[in-house]
Amino acid sequence: MSKSDFLAEAEARGFVFQCTDSEALDAALNAGIVSGYVGFDLTADSLHVGSMVQIMLLRLLQRHGHRPVLLLGGGTTKIGDPSGKEEARQLLTPERIAANGHGILAILKRFVQIGAGPTDALIADNAEWLDRLGYIELLREVGQHFSISRMLSFDSVKLRLEREQGLTFLEFNYSILQSYDFRELGRRHGVSLQMGGSDQWGNIVSGVDLVRRTDARQVFGLTTPLIATASGAKMGKTAAGAVWLSADRVSPFDYWQFWRNTEDADVGRFLRMFTDLPLAECERLAAFEGAAINEAKKILATEATALCHGRDTALAVAETARLSFEQGELVQASLPSREIQAAELSAGIPIFRLFAEAGLATSNGEARRLIRGGGARINDVAVSDEARIISDADLIDGAIKLSAGRKQHLLLRPV
Repeated sequence: MSKSDFLAEAEARGFVFQCTDSEALDAALNAGIVSGYVGFDLTADSLHVGSMVQIMLLRLLQRHGHRPVLLLGGGTTKIGDPSGKEEARQLLTPERIAANGHGILAILKRFVQIGAGPTDALIADNAEWLDRLGYIELLREVGQHFSISRMLSFDSVKLRLEREQGLTFLEFNYSILQSYDFRELGRRHGVSLQMGGSDQWGNIVSGVDLVRRTDARQVFGLTTPLIATASGAKMGKTAAGAVWLSADRVSPFDYWQFWRNTEDADVGRFLRMFTDLPLAECERLAAFEGAAINEAKKILATEATALCHGRDTALAVAETARLSFEQGELVQASLPSREIQAAELSAGIPIFRLFAEAGLATSNGEARRLIRGGGARINDVAVSDEARIISDADLIDGAIKLSAGRKQHLLLRPV
């Protein structure tokens, strides 16, 4: 049983999957401030919901008086992490990597406090040391501590070797560089804990072993479970794609809706992992049954959106959802919108094509099925004729409200 506040709550909230030496880590957490890091490769200008487990773990670490370290992978992004990937990542230019770093850092700053205090989050970029690292120096000083047979046993490597794509030598080096990061962060900033998803276990253990061999220090690794929904779907994936944390990619309204659509069986687990609500309150809400569980889902959606986009925004989109879904009112200022050429709308567009182009259906065929099944509405009025033509005659207050089912809504605005 964990004695440290951080590890006890991390376990209670479902964050802990594996730990290299939980008793020694527990003792270190009780003895003083522990600096723990998570690495974020800069493959896009935003993180998505799949990163939220690690982000919330960093937030929890800081809440319990320890120091989170945000490691931006400006160097490792130039190689690409093979973990969980079926093929090699596209190599990005240094300019693109730098731009992605700015976007990701802006997101991370919403969740942890950054500053110069002993428990304020520290920002590091592994390009600072990896870009200057000599290849021969790395082989002589670090390479001798890595066993090829052990590296081949990592799940991330075995998965790729089993596929036709294979694994490039470039990617094969990723584990070595991640281990080097752990040692470098320890030497520069006293970092003694690395955290990541369970698919990172092999890389994390390699870093723990490298530090032990070369610096004679005990450091720790902790992994979180890979999250799937109760129905087995990958967390953070929808029919429309990844659920990004940037408002430029996914609107706060759609982000709120993602959490509102949580499966009943996942409500308690997601409240514990993705909100700051006390555990007792999470358990109380999780016990709701029948129609009452929808109230728990709304609280989950509002709390999760408040962390990502601010409480004022979360309350505004929750009210928009209430008015739109429960009262049928059109709240144009807050619903997600898409532009359409005025001339195209004036000429008239078949309703099935409009739904597909607006992203409320993945294809014309799916849009037709949606309409035939009674799930399509124009301005809150159900339509059943899949050949109906939509034109500017359907505008209300300068927009057309499209609805797919009860929970997907979009305003179409001519320009």
